[in-house]
Amino acid sequence: MAEDRGARVRALLESVRAEGRTALTAPEGKVLADAYGIAVPGEELARDVDEAVACAARFGGPVVMKIVSPDILHKTDAGGVIVGVEGAADVRAAFCRIVDNARAYDAAARIEGVQIQELLPQGQEVIVGAVTDPTFGKVVAFGLGGVLVEVLKDVTFRLAPVTADEALSMLDSIRAAEVLRGVRGRAGVDRWAVAEQIRRVSELVADFPEIAEVDLNPVIATPEGAVAADIRVILATEAPRERRRYTREEILTSMRRLMQPSSVAVIGASAEPGKIGNSVMRNLVDGGFAGEIHPVNPKADDILGRKAYKSVTDVPGEVDVAVFAIPARFVAAALEEVGRKKIPNAVLIPSGFAETGEHALQEEIVAVAERHGVRLLGPNIYGYYSTWQDLCATFCTPYDVKGGVALTSQSGGIGMAILGFARTTKTGVSAIVGLGNKSDLDEDDLLTWFGEDPHTECIAMHLEDLKDGRAFVEAARATVPRKPVVVLKAGRTAAGARAAGSHTGALAGDDAVYDDVLRQAGVIRAPGLNEMLEYARALPVLPVPEGDNVVIITGAGGSGVLLSDAVTDNGLSLMAIPPDLDAAFRAFIPPFGAAGNPVDITGGEPPSTYEATIRLGLEDPRVHALVLGYWHTIVTPPMVFAELTARVVAEFRERGVEKPVVASLAGDVEVEAACQYLFERGVVAYPYTTEKPVAVLGAKYRWARAAGLLGGGT
Repeated sequence: MAEDRGARVRALLESVRAEGRTALTAPEGKVLADAYGIAVPGEELARDVDEAVACAARFGGPVVMKIVSPDILHKTDAGGVIVGVEGAADVRAAFCRIVDNARAYDAAARIEGVQIQELLPQGQEVIVGAVTDPTFGKVVAFGLGGVLVEVLKDVTFRLAPVTADEALSMLDSIRAAEVLRGVRGRAGVDRWAVAEQIRRVSELVADFPEIAEVDLNPVIATPEGAVAADIRVILATEAPRERRRYTREEILTSMRRLMQPSSVAVIGASAEPGKIGNSVMRNLVDGGFAGEIHPVNPKADDILGRKAYKSVTDVPGEVDVAVFAIPARFVAAALEEVGRKKIPNAVLIPSGFAETGEHALQEEIVAVAERHGVRLLGPNIYGYYSTWQDLCATFCTPYDVKGGVALTSQSGGIGMAILGFARTTKTGVSAIVGLGNKSDLDEDDLLTWFGEDPHTECIAMHLEDLKDGRAFVEAARATVPRKPVVVLKAGRTAAGARAAGSHTGALAGDDAVYDDVLRQAGVIRAPGLNEMLEYARALPVLPVPEGDNVVIITGAGGSGVLLSDAVTDNGLSLMAIPPDLDAAFRAFIPPFGAAGNPVDITGGEPPSTYEATIRLGLEDPRVHALVLGYWHTIVTPPMVFAELTARVVAEFRERGVEKPVVASLAGDVEVEAACQYLFERGVVAYPYTTEKPVAVLGAKYRWARAAGLLGGGT
């Protein structure tokens, strides 16, 4: 049956292409819909007025009449749609008006006739569609439909094909989700019927890559079902370029030698201070790299006390990484030698490739590398750090604080911001890697490696684009169940500049698709650079929550209100405090304080009140996370608050009670040292902000759900 269906669709698409067309007519669209079980109304094609009258009579009620022309995509714009036509006289008049309007709209348009379609009952109009995204390939879309779809832009996206559950989740992912459930006495729509329309469209485009765009708009959703009133199908004008793909084992093999090398060659090494080749050599030597370091320079015999070689082919033994510090025009020839030496990785620091318009030069080095099986990092990068190997293969400042955070950036400037942040906050890192032009190695390669790296606990990535979105999603899905992945996607406000032949294509701006697909992959998307870095620093510190109940304990009512807002903004749940717990809190706070949630102990309370209420929150198993709001007073100074909080949290963790605790400290400059003290002891704390600690807690919750460690999905 599936083979017959595929053959019917294949034959139709080939006939459309043979005619030099990219748009299917409505009757052709119905062939695809019928083949894939996409529900559409009964319809017939009338080639003249008499056929139109006969067709309408067979439906026995009001009909919709639409122009059928391979040259007119937007029928409504051409005056080619009339709704609710009934009776022979009206059908005749409507037929003539539609044809006249179409000829006035485009005198050269081929007109095949008028489609007579049974009129659907009133219901909620939604759109179901699919588009070919340049990053992620086939993507299916769902949202509110009708003529206002491009105004409302209430649409969500998923990678195609989707499962039945994924399709159903899309109904809850739009802002107007409540409308579909039924409001103000109006019955909700048949959710499974809508989800099936989504699933079947996604299956169609996944089976036929040559289909560029599909629109079902509107789909009329009612309590009894969901039927597409109109189907529009656009074919691609050219086949997508295939990217070379590597197996997981191949990626891990090359990445292991890149990140844990025994021997590094520096091509373009220099003894002259101020040269990039000198900076790279100094960082490798001074950084304490225990492996072999081989300078390569045809004009030197010795560089920084190490024997220099005329060519990399002269270096004895195996070499794991060749770091390039030579001008772009010399890279291809040197890369040939790296290939002959069978060095598996080349780190290309030089600029002057695709980023400056030299695309042919970049394509040349990619071809050389592929011919020899060399993986390329770069070009146009600052290098990379692998701290657990004491490896600093970069011309920038060294960094040697070992830890569990792996950081990557597509930009050198962002890379240095990462470095400064890590140093200032004493964040231990496992690696910092520049990606630059991403001629070969990219985020999915690094994500595959960091997912397996025992030194890495959290991965944070700054990116401007993804070369292969599906490969990234595949790597993220394999990593997220074990480690958080945080992404800062630059270019949020730049809509995709694609030529769209459908509503779905017009709605699928780059960022809208990125946002939904990254969420589908379980990735935590950071809104800005500081948030990405803070999430990366804080997520490994916080334990995994065991439930959704968040309790705020604060010494300042104003902070409590702001913290409550932040909890809601970050998708968290303020616990409804049960009477017994409410009474227990009230026993520790003054009469003019306030129990409930937030628990307001007031600002003049001594350290014992803070300690007693924090203990109570940690002791009660119904409480799953604590948000603390501290107000600087002389009665309870900042460091006193920090020390008692850290001591109580440590005591409970020793007893096996591990709950995420975050804190907002308001006060004079002493709160900065108190926050650092708390952070170093497992309590994520920030001065002068109520938003940041709760945002971090929200990120931890999002990861826990995506990893399947907490109910509720992503």
